[in-house]
Amino acid sequence: MLIPVILSGGTGTRLWPVSRAGHPKPFMKMADGQSLLLKTYLRAAQVAEGGQILTVTNRDYYFTSKDELAKAGIGEQIQTHFLLEPFGRNTAAAVAMAAFQVRDAFGPAACLLVLPADHLVRDQAAFAGAVADAQKLARQGLMVTFGIVPHAPETGFGYIEAGKNLAVGKTVNRFVEKPDIDTARQYLAARNYYWNAGIFCFAAGTVLDQMARHVPDVFAAAQACWDAMTASAQPQAEMREIPPADFERFPDISIDYALMERSADIAVVPADMGWSDIGSWSTVSQLVGGDADNNRNTGEAFFCDSRNVYVQSEDRLVATVGVENLIVIDTADALLIVHPDKAQDVKKVVALLKQRNHDAYRLHRTVFRPWGSYTVLEEGARFKIKRIEVKPGASLSLQMHHHRSEHWIVVSGMAKVVNGDKEMLVGANESTYIPAGCAHRLENPGMLTLVMIEVQSGEYLGEDDIVRFLDQYGRCQ
Repeated sequence: MLIPVILSGGTGTRLWPVSRAGHPKPFMKMADGQSLLLKTYLRAAQVAEGGQILTVTNRDYYFTSKDELAKAGIGEQIQTHFLLEPFGRNTAAAVAMAAFQVRDAFGPAACLLVLPADHLVRDQAAFAGAVADAQKLARQGLMVTFGIVPHAPETGFGYIEAGKNLAVGKTVNRFVEKPDIDTARQYLAARNYYWNAGIFCFAAGTVLDQMARHVPDVFAAAQACWDAMTASAQPQAEMREIPPADFERFPDISIDYALMERSADIAVVPADMGWSDIGSWSTVSQLVGGDADNNRNTGEAFFCDSRNVYVQSEDRLVATVGVENLIVIDTADALLIVHPDKAQDVKKVVALLKQRNHDAYRLHRTVFRPWGSYTVLEEGARFKIKRIEVKPGASLSLQMHHHRSEHWIVVSGMAKVVNGDKEMLVGANESTYIPAGCAHRLENPGMLTLVMIEVQSGEYLGEDDIVRFLDQYGRCQ
């Protein structure tokens, strides 16, 4: 069996303001409207042997990930499972936990195909061919990495130096950190250096044996987590949560540093499959065709006397006049303007926002929840106005607020409302009032999306002013 293991946990700070902690890079939509995670699911489904896909992600991203999975439309032929991390611990922890699950469910010979959820691959046939070659090597007890054939000197990627030819693939001489431009040119000319794609293939038993040998602290932490999990859940459960207390034992280290650079049993499969690592806005800008002055745009933009400008706008027209060498990213609540040569430094903005506890590092104006989403339309002193959408059959938690009251106006659909000791149906153009301190719940009993406007008023309107009593999504403390 070949089990694609999708790692979907990166925050993508270089892609702010589209990627944020609450809605990170894997959920970022490309120009065709598909998210990176959705594209990864579609790619994985075409090479999965045995009809299984495993996703390792943060607990907070579980329901949004399931929404992307549903959009992929692969549910009839693929069975999906989730391992939920309580917090980030880098890729060695994620791979170790995935290997335990695959080994116990399908045996030590079952192969893992580890796929980051933030890559683009344009040539599916070439990808499938590389996967087939990697699986052959993995069945021989090797741990396989994918090396992207470089087309230009690139300083933003690590490199793999390949050695002698195998029946398929090559041996690995060494892994190399991101080089300077002169060294990158030398690697390109040598023709035996490949970009390290961060895609791996190995048998579950092989990678666990290698971890026990080379990184026993990682293996011991994984064993402790797995023992705690198997004592309380079924191995074939669709969703399994990793216990925080045991997960804290993992060292924060990547699978590259922990294992691939230490083991002698490594092979590389060279691949030319139209691969892109969506790591910065410079990379994103190159995915869009340009005009005669190399201006590019996603969304509506006008360029006047401008050169080498990329504009991405969600809702508004953006016009540039007499400028050059700029990247402009416009979202509903944040605007980024950066020189292409400084695109890697966008993460410094996120660090500054986080230091100042500014909501823009964490949330968009539209925030996705398991039951649907809300969009902040306007806010000021003692008031906030939201547009709320609730999925058919979904409901918010039974909750109470200490410091704010709420007025709900239904725009379309039907709302089932619990308001204190009353339960009522509220239709379009009708409303209800929820005083502070009153237990309440909102549910959509209908077949269509419920849309409503919420007007909050009070001395404090923060999202942390909430006490949950009952919740079908497991969010009660």
